[in-house]
Amino acid sequence: MNLDQAFIAAHRFGFGASKKLIKQIEEPKVWLLNQVSPENITAELGMLDLDWTSQQAIQAMALYRKQKKLEKKPSESSENMMMTGSDATKKAVNKQSMKLVNRTISHAINSESPFYWRLVDFFSNHFSVSVNGQNMRALAPLLETEAIAPNISGYFSEMLLAVESHPAMLVYLNNEQSIGPNSKAGLRSKGKKGLNENLAREIMELHTLGVGAGYDQADVTELARAITGWGVDGAAKLNSGFQFRAGLHEPGSRNVFGKVYRKGGVDQGIKILKDLAENPKTAEHVSRKLVTHFINDNAPQVIVDEMVTVWMQTKGNIPKVISAMLESPLSWSDYLAKFKTPREFLISTCRACDLKRLKPDFVKSLAILGQQPFSAGSPAGYKDTQEYWAGPRAMMGRIEWAEHVSKFVKKVPMDLAQQALGSLLDERTAKAMSRAESKQQAVTLFLMSPEFQKR
Repeated sequence: MNLDQAFIAAHRFGFGASKKLIKQIEEPKVWLLNQVSPENITAELGMLDLDWTSQQAIQAMALYRKQKKLEKKPSESSENMMMTGSDATKKAVNKQSMKLVNRTISHAINSESPFYWRLVDFFSNHFSVSVNGQNMRALAPLLETEAIAPNISGYFSEMLLAVESHPAMLVYLNNEQSIGPNSKAGLRSKGKKGLNENLAREIMELHTLGVGAGYDQADVTELARAITGWGVDGAAKLNSGFQFRAGLHEPGSRNVFGKVYRKGGVDQGIKILKDLAENPKTAEHVSRKLVTHFINDNAPQVIVDEMVTVWMQTKGNIPKVISAMLESPLSWSDYLAKFKTPREFLISTCRACDLKRLKPDFVKSLAILGQQPFSAGSPAGYKDTQEYWAGPRAMMGRIEWAEHVSKFVKKVPMDLAQQALGSLLDERTAKAMSRAESKQQAVTLFLMSPEFQKR
């Protein structure tokens, strides 16, 4: 085993090392790729023990809206108004949603497959949704666990379809309200209800081709027409509450990015998404984002090119594309080029310091650090570069948080640093820690050291 590469694998591609973890990494690249096997992903999701689904969320929100409507009726007695219980339903939904987010973070802290959870985080941010109302508060975390996490071992086209047909994305970008002007429902509305292009635009701009790929407004409109009728129904037992409503679908052929799609219905949109997923522009866009996330803010073009080649050869097989990234010697440089996001900092801190829980809890701590889950406020997600996360105010927040959590660390500071970083630990950091006035200060110096802040 190459010990230096083992620490790089754990630190750059995971959430840091530990004495136990390093012993498991006999072949770093094999260790990483084994984490994205179908068998391992099934086991990881089984340990997550999910008990909150989109169907449940949709049904709960339907009940909530019904209760709110009843409470507004002046004819209802105060007793009946109390019985409708919209506040109780809302609290129950919020509790379930928050429980899922905290559980996912907690599992990432304790999992023996940190690279897998890093990839889940990456794609969750790539397909970003934000909590912007009660419906999204209920649905947002489920996009990650239902559409993204199960599809890391497959093809990008499969993940793309799962995401774009998921209730969280359909509600977030208003596609469930989109109606084809010439559909049955559109003609009945006499122009009062019509097309919504939000989802189609973000599919092209953010999720697949990327800005500057050569598509135009006509392509966006045509894609929006193709996915009319893609909506949400809590009674649907398949596809996490997705329902295709034929009466809302715009009839006719669609011309998207130079190709004509004659077949209508739900299959029209599915075929377009598959072609977009396998397009070389998408391969370039997503591969560059992956390299930027894992290797360097200025993604080396040679790695991107190798990944694009594999993407086109394999029709976007995610593990094989990732394998191409890992094969590059540039991915294994001992130069730490990437600055950790708040989420990576929090999880790696808890793993290194053996902290199973926090006060404030994981979600509140991330809010303090500036990266509250599902709160990017934009479909573009959180930024992924040092410039965004390393400003003076952000660094002061990290220092204060590190000082707070270091009070609860039981490990010997130097042992902690050596187990977490190995040969990546700088002599200057070790010397500063040895001169610290207290154990708490030594731990804080370790957590705020350049080699721990970067990966």
